[in-house]
Amino acid sequence: MKGEVAHDGTVVVATRELVEQLLAAGSFFWLDLDGIDDEASDLLLSSFHIHRLAVEDARQFGQRPKVDGYDDFTYLVVHGAPEAGNATTEVHFVVATTFVVTVHRGPCKALDELRKRVGHHHPSELGTPQIALLYLIIDELIDSFFPYLNTFDNSIDELEDAILVNPTNQQLGTLFSMKRSLVEVRKVVTPQRDMFASIISGVEVIPGVDDEGQRYMRDLYDHLIRISDMVDSYRDLLSGTLDTHLSTVSNKLNVVMKQLTIIATIFLPLSFLTGFFGQNFSYLVVHITGRAPFYLFAIGLEVLCALALVLYFRKKGWLTKESA
Repeated sequence: MKGEVAHDGTVVVATRELVEQLLAAGSFFWLDLDGIDDEASDLLLSSFHIHRLAVEDARQFGQRPKVDGYDDFTYLVVHGAPEAGNATTEVHFVVATTFVVTVHRGPCKALDELRKRVGHHHPSELGTPQIALLYLIIDELIDSFFPYLNTFDNSIDELEDAILVNPTNQQLGTLFSMKRSLVEVRKVVTPQRDMFASIISGVEVIPGVDDEGQRYMRDLYDHLIRISDMVDSYRDLLSGTLDTHLSTVSNKLNVVMKQLTIIATIFLPLSFLTGFFGQNFSYLVVHITGRAPFYLFAIGLEVLCALALVLYFRKKGWLTKESA
């Protein structure tokens, strides 16, 4: 069993004997587990008397946020912002009157921060133990979304500026990657917001959370509403940035097509003139001879047509950058 126990302002390595002593004494404590092995599973089932379904859920990660009420405890799954890669930080809670059990995998910044606070403050200084633990841990998890989403704001601004200068396929890949990350965040933020809505409305009851505790739950719900609004806003911004990329690429393609069309249009009368005078009729061969007709028809007429077309395009504004 890999974990720690916090009790009376101290944090120590979790052992089965210590946990059973605290359970027998009836004093409140917090057990933090880094995953659940067979020993921890047996401890939760036999000593804590936690329902087998809740223990099985705690062993399976990758779950959506949820709250399940049992006879003498409540089971919660709460997510925080991703700390590495695209996976969000997932923490499982078992909340009872005399204990709180948290289960996570690997390092968890929110729990590390709270562990430091417990090491410097007695639980009584933080209010009711259940409120202190639940609020402080979940608040750290939820608030971790704010700096994570702020990076999206900065990244979107930088992408928009770069796209307007020179759109590339790499930028398009970055956009789709950011959209996938935002979708993953939205998948946990929305049900988490609904979960706390059910808690503050009284549909789900958490042991030890009284009227005062409900005020802290409402604060968490308010944070989730703000985060949900931010996610929706950044999703719209990413869609707008994607449209900007596609529009910029389309505009550049239009400029290229316009330039090719102008070149083709200039050569159109030239091709007609060379084709006309290249016909093998005796009148053209016999009567149009000498140096003067050569300069007049072979060179002068074609140069005149090209200049006339260029002046016409300039008058229409097709040769200026603004028309691009």
